[in-house]
Amino acid sequence: MTERRRQPLYLDNHATTPVDPRVRDAMMPYFNEIFGNPHSGSHAFGWEAAEAVEMAREQIAAMIGADTDEIIFTSGATEANNLAIKGVARFYAEKKNHIITCATEHMCVLDSCFQLESEGFKVTYLPVEPDGLLDLDKLRDAITDQTLLVSIMTVQNEIGTIQPMAEIGAICKEHNVFLHSDAAQAVGKIPLDVKEMQIDLMSITAHKIYGPMGVGALYVTKKPRVLLEPLFSGGGQEKGLRSGTLPPPLCVGFGKALEIAAQEMPAEAKRLGRMRDLLIDRLTDELDGIHINGTMEHRVPGNLNISIERADAESLMAALPDLAMSSGSACTSASEDSSHVLKSIGLPNELAEASLRIGLGRFNEEADAVYAVNRLIEEIRNVRADRHDIAAAEQSERVGK
Repeated sequence: MTERRRQPLYLDNHATTPVDPRVRDAMMPYFNEIFGNPHSGSHAFGWEAAEAVEMAREQIAAMIGADTDEIIFTSGATEANNLAIKGVARFYAEKKNHIITCATEHMCVLDSCFQLESEGFKVTYLPVEPDGLLDLDKLRDAITDQTLLVSIMTVQNEIGTIQPMAEIGAICKEHNVFLHSDAAQAVGKIPLDVKEMQIDLMSITAHKIYGPMGVGALYVTKKPRVLLEPLFSGGGQEKGLRSGTLPPPLCVGFGKALEIAAQEMPAEAKRLGRMRDLLIDRLTDELDGIHINGTMEHRVPGNLNISIERADAESLMAALPDLAMSSGSACTSASEDSSHVLKSIGLPNELAEASLRIGLGRFNEEADAVYAVNRLIEEIRNVRADRHDIAAAEQSERVGK
């Protein structure tokens, strides 16, 4: 039996990541020493804060191959997704009324599309293949002369699959359609270049890449120029697209997090990939009935999503308080329904409800992966044994009657 840890081991880095100490240190002066409003242009306090915000904007732009003035700060990727999808749709509503997205998108994208449908827009929800990837021929076939926008996430937040965004971008350009991508789970984990990928709008956030919660960004291309209708009114900050006072500490932390990611991403990807492979190799060597959800070939290195036959996730999570994992998307965990993503790749309810998402991150070490897999194997066997005993008892009772 594996000796239990006193503190839970954090393995849910898709939900959020801890702030890197280097990011925290970069942010600290902007809470009390350089505390000015970045929109106060009449004195040095405001100038210093504004300079820090613009430096962060440069760091974010550099990470995705954008120009600095194409970055709009938001409160996170959810707001950025809403602004991109609703903003484009409403601005161009009199010209085109069709949007294409994917069945496995984050719920903030799907809910934005549902709302637009209630406003009279037509939305096509493309299915994915069993490996979680889009069939690009189906995308081509779905585009009409009324299609305004395609919105496809770069990396799926539950199963970690990486969509072929460059190919999708080429299809959209061929048909003169705007392309938006939710890249919250991709930025800092895989190389991104919005120009090469021909992406017109991209949503990203800080707290998935060891930055602070509460700040994100929307990239909006200048060429071709994309116009948006703002979601709300105010003082006209961020070119009038996103009114509200910007938080310099959070902006600085976002920029610093991406600067670190740019330097360390290749080595970090290799290290996380090795730990993930250790996990899945041990699990499949020692247990039967382990299903990997989503392609392993096109997947971010820190992600592992598995379904376990004869062991429901609820029982496993209860038996593993020392492992902080997810049984689905943290953003939809309030729902009692099975994951819409796992349903979309064809999983039956029984396997969808027996799924675990393991998110390895920067501060996990190989010893963590070894501990986690030992505990998983131990408790999967225990849960399966308990289910077998219950089934045997029920059978015996039925025979007795």
